Amino acid sequence: MKPLSQTVEFDAALLNKYNQPLPRYTSYPPATELSPNFDTTSFRAAIALGNYKKTPLSLYCHIPFCETACYFCGCNTIVTPRKGIAAPYVDYLVRHIRQIAPLISRDRRVHQLHWGGGTPNYLNIHQVDYLWEQISQQFTFDDRAEISIEINPRDGDRQYLNHLRQLGFNRISFGIQDFNPTVQAAINRIQPESMLFNVMDWIREAGFKSVNVDLIYGLPYQTVDSFRETVEKTLALNPDRIAVFNFAYIPWMKPIQKRMPASEMPSSAEKLQILQQTIAQLTDAGYVFIGMDHFAKPNDELAIAQQTGKLHRNFQGYTTQPESDLVGFGMTSISMVQDVYVQNHKRIGDFYRALDTNQLPIERGVRLSQDDLIRRTVIMELMCQFQLSVQDLEAKYHLRFDLDFNDYFAPVLPQLDALEADGLLKRSRDGIEVTPSGRLLIRNIAAVFDAYLGDRTGNVFSKSI
Repeated sequence: MKPLSQTVEFDAALLNKYNQPLPRYTSYPPATELSPNFDTTSFRAAIALGNYKKTPLSLYCHIPFCETACYFCGCNTIVTPRKGIAAPYVDYLVRHIRQIAPLISRDRRVHQLHWGGGTPNYLNIHQVDYLWEQISQQFTFDDRAEISIEINPRDGDRQYLNHLRQLGFNRISFGIQDFNPTVQAAINRIQPESMLFNVMDWIREAGFKSVNVDLIYGLPYQTVDSFRETVEKTLALNPDRIAVFNFAYIPWMKPIQKRMPASEMPSSAEKLQILQQTIAQLTDAGYVFIGMDHFAKPNDELAIAQQTGKLHRNFQGYTTQPESDLVGFGMTSISMVQDVYVQNHKRIGDFYRALDTNQLPIERGVRLSQDDLIRRTVIMELMCQFQLSVQDLEAKYHLRFDLDFNDYFAPVLPQLDALEADGLLKRSRDGIEVTPSGRLLIRNIAAVFDAYLGDRTGNVFSKSI
């Protein structure tokens, strides 16, 4: 793989032209293709195949609870200040882990563990210890495993954060969204600046290897000037990674978003100005644009992995870990095992009832075809490395499928020609290389190879910018 330029160029005309609802391609096919008409024996067979191949493991635990609702949120959460709800859930989560773990060979090493939500630090220390102990007993962890957790900074103190680090968590993420008090009030997420800096100090003091923070642009009362200040304060925190998400206003899917004043949200033109300014601020400060909405310091593992062609992507986002089988525990979590994707029940009652009857708590799933696997390889290479080697792709599938790239993808080559004419990519005999102007529109480039896109309605996804 050739060395990759890490520059990104902002072209407002192109961004406006291609700004359309598209999948984020944390998987291919996207989760929208999972079906309730799914035979769960395929999931068991996929686990067995992973055992045979000794595929590394990535584990995910979903903690769905939040004490209060953030009006911008699009996650699957249960909002309640009554923390007694967590105890039975942790018990069922452990039952789920014990149900799946015997199916997986103990010689398969866990390279990645992530606790997400919701708010994982909704759990008290004793619940954290119990869940950690059960996972540790059931699986074999690699000595260099990436063990990460998302936290709500409003619910974390020095003792709690130190305890997480002492257990073995080495990466941590928390949401800032915006430093501006007016914006925070509009989205129901009050986080004083002093509190955020205290939390970062405690995280550094505890010795976490890497810290990620999230920002969101497109929220009510945000302006170019106000968001500039938010980015400046974020840089003062000095995180290792920064995610800058485009707010997806989808009140027809997330009714709670109606509580925000839509009339005060920045216009499309102003959002583009905010994005352009933010990219300039972060790259001028030395951060590398990884892709989509992620930035990292040049010595961070994400940046290094991308330069060496070892960056991967799954439902947890970008990762430096080897290609792994992702196994999700808890309600609504998604597993990606070999050629099978499954999602657990989204309703907590359905999740509980399945486990009470010794059933896998799977609500829907899909088994990938040979065509899906080929297209997944193409899309993930573009999303992660910003380039595709035709020779490597053809070699990967040669034994199972006599693949000729130009013949196989002949129907979409005119679309690639159009993207090349607009300067988003360069094609050669060796493959495809995304240009600095095309990096912000990588979802549009990946979508060329999406065989399902024409069957989906446009309001299912957020816009690409």
